[in-house]
Amino acid sequence: MRTADEYLTGLRDGREVWYRGKRVPDVVEHPELGVGARHAALDFEFADDPENHSLAVTDGHSTYYHLPRDTSALRRRSLLIESSTAFADTLVILVKEIGTDALFALHRVTHGTDWYGRVEDYHRHCREGDLALAVAQTDVKGDRSKGPSGQVDPDLYVHVVDRRPDGVVVRGAKVHTTSCPNVDEVIAIPTRALKPGEEDWAIAFALPVATPGVKLFASDFLHADRDPWTRPVSHRHKLTETLTVFDDVFVPNERIFLDGDLALAGRLALEFVEYHRFTAVSYKLPLVDAFVGLAMLLAEANGIQRASHVRDKLVALVGYAETVRGLTHLAADRCRVDGPTGIAYPDPMTTNLAKWTFARDYHAAVEKVIDIAGGLLVTGPGGDDWRSEEVRPYLEKYFAGAVPAAQRLALMNLASDLLAREYAGYQSVLAIHAEGSLEAEKLMIARSYDSGAAVAYARKLAGLS
Repeated sequence: MRTADEYLTGLRDGREVWYRGKRVPDVVEHPELGVGARHAALDFEFADDPENHSLAVTDGHSTYYHLPRDTSALRRRSLLIESSTAFADTLVILVKEIGTDALFALHRVTHGTDWYGRVEDYHRHCREGDLALAVAQTDVKGDRSKGPSGQVDPDLYVHVVDRRPDGVVVRGAKVHTTSCPNVDEVIAIPTRALKPGEEDWAIAFALPVATPGVKLFASDFLHADRDPWTRPVSHRHKLTETLTVFDDVFVPNERIFLDGDLALAGRLALEFVEYHRFTAVSYKLPLVDAFVGLAMLLAEANGIQRASHVRDKLVALVGYAETVRGLTHLAADRCRVDGPTGIAYPDPMTTNLAKWTFARDYHAAVEKVIDIAGGLLVTGPGGDDWRSEEVRPYLEKYFAGAVPAAQRLALMNLASDLLAREYAGYQSVLAIHAEGSLEAEKLMIARSYDSGAAVAYARKLAGLS
């Protein structure tokens, strides 16, 4: 397993990354993207800590690469994701979680095909190299009323444009590719079911990020003042999202895991999500726990903890956090095992119930914490004010509550970072769209629920044959 320094050194490989219109020569040293790189390095720091060894390491390798075979393995994986996210102050690290989600799905989908040996070899390569991985799934899609073959521009979905004896050439772009500037390799998989005539879009492969023709255009959404006083979490934790362009990129045969099989392409898109939504609800747990603890501390700091409406809000927040946690654990407890491979996967219906519950109630939870905190979330002083010898005495005098101003404002700043500033906006959109939208989750719940027993019971109670 690699150290954090070894991981960061590996990112200096000439990869083509663009930020705010300029080519980035070094993603580690860059003032903005470097924050994301150092955040990602926490995965290696976490695993290197002896206290985390039994959780983070399995058979001498990262536990993330361990194929789950039963409930206990899925529970352990969930705990690893939750614990490492808590270690990273509520922001998931996501440089091994998502990549192994895709690997597990590839094992299940390609088993029994000529591609399976390539998946096994690639899994071994990633595990033994302790690699960081991104997944490029979501195509840019263009006109969403049309599939890939109906687009005016066929490149709006990644597809094969040339076939050679030793591999294929692909072209197109994926969007919402998290952490791609900060990983060793990127796995590309289909985003949807495909129809006859769309075989060229049924392609799954993996490549080093520094492969010629792979171009990463990084979003600057989280570009903000990194004052640790006003932004206690986001000043040093950041995920970087990219538009990932494959500009006539050559993929050698050994890195092609699926090509032209429409049925398997649709399965891969869905089975990846079965794992990735389980990852999602696992990494959301530290954030919802932070909401509960922060609301309790803010209520005390403001002297309102005994108000009945505050108690109601606190109970609702506890119920929200524990419902998401309980459903996440239940998804592992209800796991299913893929017969041909023996690989376990979380129960799809319960996983989607957990994710839907988190997303559906997220903004209501945010509202409750904001209501308890008060308007200082957006009208309070800045770090320069607090560090000013002339200004600080006034802030200490007038911003004291039931606790000293230093304590109260520290809580307000944390709440502002999590609920009101740039990082809060990012988390707000993630809650609705990351790992699938609310509508996608509802659709999967409807598809996954076996209504036979409930309908039969109701018919029996009604006296119907």
